[in-house]
Amino acid sequence: MASQPSKPAAARVTTPSGLVLGIPEGGRLVFGRGPDADLTIAAGRGLSRRAGVISAVAGGAWIANISRTHALYAEGDGYRIRLPRMEQEDEPSGGWFVHTGTVLVGSRAMLDEGRPLEVMVSGCGDRWDESTDAAMARTDDEATLLPLYLDPTTKLFLVALMWCRPWLLDPAAATPLPRTPEIARDALQVTGAYHELERCDSDTAFRDRLSARVAEHIKVLRHKITDRGLVRPDVRLSDEVVVRVLIEHGIITAADLGRLNDPAWCSRQEDLWWSQDA
Repeated sequence: MASQPSKPAAARVTTPSGLVLGIPEGGRLVFGRGPDADLTIAAGRGLSRRAGVISAVAGGAWIANISRTHALYAEGDGYRIRLPRMEQEDEPSGGWFVHTGTVLVGSRAMLDEGRPLEVMVSGCGDRWDESTDAAMARTDDEATLLPLYLDPTTKLFLVALMWCRPWLLDPAAATPLPRTPEIARDALQVTGAYHELERCDSDTAFRDRLSARVAEHIKVLRHKITDRGLVRPDVRLSDEVVVRVLIEHGIITAADLGRLNDPAWCSRQEDLWWSQDA
């Protein structure tokens, strides 16, 4: 969603018509030709109705293609990259991460015609001025094609975060990793789902269903890691290997622990975990 007055913009999006929108950290903006997008691009020739998403996250902005049918590109100084299309699991299979600087986003036609979206990350809080624009020269480490992205608004992300949390807090990796039932219980606890937490402790059938759901998410994480080629084919995907991959590739980071102190994010996750009976 676009920025709100109470939170400074972490990224700025300029449309082909000149409209400028801010996105606060933790916010996301879905764009496309359709009226159900947060930002409708009337001049978006070659775009899907829901074409892409721009997320302002800690340290930059992440851009992904959410269309199953149309290509989406990110372009900057010396590069133009085609962003992977949406997967069957309704999650982007990769994205373009910008730490600081400006990237142009759109269909091939939008880029060729000079009518793309312009996504800008200042790295300077909410200070958008001429000096910021002048300092947007891109270096090689300012943009990265992420091998795997997990949407923070999904249960899959929370499972991964709970799984990785011990080693995020203990970089020496001496702390044992939680098993499936512990991950399920931790997910309820950190999101404040205390009623469901009591049920988890007293209702064996409920606890087993919740643990089975977590096990399915873990299976998906293993599949994604294998599918992206993030480990060699001969490596067994033990819990320790999976968590190490998630952390070393920046898929789950120490900064993500801050979400546990975000009431809005926790409330969203709580709704996901109990409104559908886990």
